This record gives sequence, structure tokens and C-alpha cells, in this order.
Amino acid sequence: MSYQVLARKWRPGNFHEMVGQEHVLRALINALDNDRLHHAYLFTGTRGVGKTTVARILARCLNCEVGVSSQPCGTCSSCMEISEGRSVDLLEVDAASRTKVEDTRELLENVQYAPTSSRYKVYLIDEVHMLSSHSFNALLKTLEEPPPHVKFLLATTDPQKLPATVLSRCLQFNLKNMTPEIIVSHLGTILEKEAISFEEPALWLLGRAAAGSMRDALSLTDQAIAFGSGKVIEDDVRAMLGSVDLSFVYDLLGATGRGEPADLLDVIARMNEHGADFAAGLDELLSLIHRVATAQVVPDAIDNRWGDADKVAALAKSLTAEDVQLYYQVALNGKRDLELAPEPRAGFEMIMLRMLAFRPAAVIDESLSPEDLQAAPVADAALEVGQPTKKSVEQAGSVLDAGAASQRGVEPTPASAPTTQPEQAPPTEQTAHTKPATVTLPAQQEAAAARSAGEFSLDSLTASQWWRLLEELGLAGIVYSIAAHCELASYTPGRFAFVLDERNASLFNESHSDKLRMALENYFGQPVTVEITTSVPGSETPAMRLERLKQERQQEAVSAIEGDPQLQALIARFDGELDRASIHPTDKQ
Repeated sequence: MSYQVLARKWRPGNFHEMVGQEHVLRALINALDNDRLHHAYLFTGTRGVGKTTVARILARCLNCEVGVSSQPCGTCSSCMEISEGRSVDLLEVDAASRTKVEDTRELLENVQYAPTSSRYKVYLIDEVHMLSSHSFNALLKTLEEPPPHVKFLLATTDPQKLPATVLSRCLQFNLKNMTPEIIVSHLGTILEKEAISFEEPALWLLGRAAAGSMRDALSLTDQAIAFGSGKVIEDDVRAMLGSVDLSFVYDLLGATGRGEPADLLDVIARMNEHGADFAAGLDELLSLIHRVATAQVVPDAIDNRWGDADKVAALAKSLTAEDVQLYYQVALNGKRDLELAPEPRAGFEMIMLRMLAFRPAAVIDESLSPEDLQAAPVADAALEVGQPTKKSVEQAGSVLDAGAASQRGVEPTPASAPTTQPEQAPPTEQTAHTKPATVTLPAQQEAAAARSAGEFSLDSLTASQWWRLLEELGLAGIVYSIAAHCELASYTPGRFAFVLDERNASLFNESHSDKLRMALENYFGQPVTVEITTSVPGSETPAMRLERLKQERQQEAVSAIEGDPQLQALIARFDGELDRASIHPTDKQ
């Protein structure tokens, strides 16, 4: 007896033997068991997902001699004839080879005649989208109102090419691509029944190479069995598919994380010596980066199907989340550009070097505002290139969170208290390559001392000076907005008591108090306490003052326009009217 390929030998004979497509099988099983059958079914999906298989099983369910049900007996003459492809009442048509309207008319000539020996005459039209427009028109009337003994089963890989008139006459079922998990499980079951030894990583390679098609997976498995002399071994399958050894991928990501371009190029050279497919290597790298990113977010979710959970966990700890996201984006964009490279190896090397070139020199605390980043001159000399510095920023405490503190250190101070800016020493070689434990503060301490001798003093500060002091603190964003709506209700040396306008208190939280306190401490150069309560302010807040000044300026502008004699003459001459809403002051307070 000749050898029968796995894809044909293990084609499911009933719905319960099928794997995947549960959303389609459930609807068909319920329709068959409850006698709610439609006269036309359309099955769509990519190659090898089971469209024709589902249609043949449905034909067997309809014509089983035991009766219409979701479980055909498989032993009656009707079931056997359909399984062997010799049933006269199941007319399988390849629309790709019968596209003319004459072929369709010939097919439909015998529709009105009863089936020869079965319960239904079933028309199975495969790749139905290949029919011409005239063929579809010839089919429409019969497809809409066929005789009660006729069922139409249509299958296509491109439903968008079908006319809407055909789609509206059919029940449409979209078969999904098979996931690698489903394919691997099914391949393992088949190989066990075939008594063929296999390694599970080899099945994962086959499942991913199949790209969602069970038929492709079974065909590749046949090839792997022949390649491995009756065994399915990971190394053999990897060599057959041209896949990249995962050890290269681990080394690539490790060298990239360490920032060692020499090691990176050495790994690529070894890959080239083994004849690796660099496009496939990029796919493997993307898959590994995805697993590392997942492990960083949810460590317990590490996928151990390759037996490398320890390596993935180690990479997740050694790389920052920001670097992992950057590597994934660079690799993903490089996948698109790889085919444009003069040779695959050169394109792959450029992708990996791009990861190093665009790697951030520092990771800044995301809680900082744009104004806070202006404090960079204080800390830049201590940053280590290519290393995360969020921990150093947190250890610096109030240094970076003080906003524009160091910015004021480089601006000229009021004439009443002139100061000079201390020069910054250039970073030495040691500071450029040594990871700092903390960020030093001498420049900030000098700036704070200079400010404490300036216009405002903790000993003589009054509530009426609050709006002027606020403008000197360098706050921004929501923190500035909260402070602007505060009234300095009382002040004793070192203790600020504010009343926040209750109409603007919805976004307030304790972190805003802390940031305001830190800004005050950095301005005056000594510890202070801040208390904020919400109520109705008893006096004008800085925000109220700005609004008052804005309205006064607006009224001045309107009065100036209305008092202009030339404008009044034009209004009188042309019977015009002044649009006051269009008037805006030219200078802002």
C-alpha cells in the first residue's frame, strides 16, 4: 500500500475530531442537532485551516443514513462514499478551473432533480471567489431559493471578492488561523499515534513555521520525519527550516544590553559561519525581546516552552524596561528595511548597531516636569552613559524635584543683591565612567544661599508677598496651578499655612504639598513646613490677582477703542457696530 501523507491520513472525519475553530463547530453542531439548517453556507479563511474539511463533514452529517445529526456514523454507504470522494450526490467543484458562465449553467441544470441515493444533493464549490461576475449572476436565483433537497457549501480564501448579493444569501463562517499552541498539541498527538519519537521544541518550530495552517504544519512534519530518518529532532528541524540557533539570539541581546559592539559583531560573524538566515534571526530576536518584556511586567508569566525560563529571567533583570522597548521598536522597523540592504548580514549588523546608537544615556524619573529637567547641569557630570539613573535621581531627593532651582542659579539676580555664578568644572574621565551613588549638591547649595540673601527672607515674609514669591519658585504644571489658587493665610518663620480655593481643589493631593514644600526649601536653603487646607480664601490669591489684572487690561483696551475719534467717525458714517469680543489688549500682565 502506498504511503499516505499525514495531512490526508489524519483529516478529521467528524466535528469532534477537529481542533480549533470552536466558534464555527458550535454553531454547526447546534444547527444540526436542532434541525435549523440553512440552504447555503460560506466558509472563509486562509489556506489549511479546515474550510473544505468542515464542508465535507457537514455533507456527511446531512446525508448519513442513520439520520441528520452532528455525529455521522461513518460506516454507512453514504458516509463511506463521501469519505472516499465517490458520492454522486456530493458535487465538488473547483471554481478556479470552471470560471465561465457556461460552466455554472451546466452545473445548475440538474438542480431540480432529486438526489440519486442520498437525502440531499450537496454542491461544494471551492475557491468560489474565482467565478466570473456572469457566473455569480447565473447562480444568484438558485442560491437564494434552491429546491428543498439542495444545499450549497461555498469555500474561499478571499471573501472580499464575492459580490454582496452572494454574501447576503449565505451563512458566513470565518475560520481563524491556528495558534502555535493548538498546532503543537495536535502534532504531538499524531506523532504519538504514529509511534514517532519527537522533541517538543522541534514541534514549536514547526508550529511557528506553519503560520496558522494545520495542513502546512502536517506537511512540514512529513518533511521533518524524512529529514530526521524517522525522528523529529530540534536540531534537524532547525537545520531543515533554516532557523537560527537560540544561543546566538541570547548572546546578541546580552551583548546589546552590555553595550559591547565588539562582542555583538563577533556573534553575528559566528551566525554567518553557520549559514544562518538573518531574517529568521530577526524574528527570533523579536520573539525573545517580547518574552523579556513580558517577564519584566509579570515575572510569573515567563513562557518556558523552550526550556529557557532562567535565561529569559536573567535578561529581564539585566535590561531596563526602556531599553527593551527601544530594542523591540528598532528590530521591528529593521525587519521592514532588511530586504533593502545590499546583503542580509550588513542589514542585520546595522539594525543591531542602531540599538546601541539610540540607547538612552539616562532614564529620568517620569514624575518630573519639563522645568525639572532644566536642573540637568547639576547632575549631567555624574551620569553614566548607557546606564539607568532613575535610582540616582531618587537618591538626589530635592535636587531635581526643585524645578527651576538650578536655572535661577545661572540667571542674574536682582540688582539689590548681585551674585556671580560659580563655574562648573568639566567632567573628569572618572565621572564619565563611574556610576554615582548620589548626585552632589554644592552648586545648588550656593544658589540657595544666594537666594536667601535676596528680595524675600523667612524672617520678614508677609502674606502680601506671596504672589511675587510664587513667580520666583519656578513651579510648573498642576503644582503651579494649585499654588496659584492658594492664599497664604498665616506665616510664622519656617511654617507656611495656605488656604486652597475649594473651587479648584478637585485635583489636589498630598504630593502637591510635598513639591511646594521642596520648592520653598530649595529657594530659602533651609527646612520649612507646608500645610494646605481647602476653603474659601479670605483675600486675593495669585490666580485671582492675574484674573483681575486681565479684566482691568481688557476694560482699558475696550475704553481706548471706544474713545478713538477716528473709529467713532467710521461707525457714524457707515452705521457700524463695535464688536467688543474681538478686542484684546496688546500687552499682557
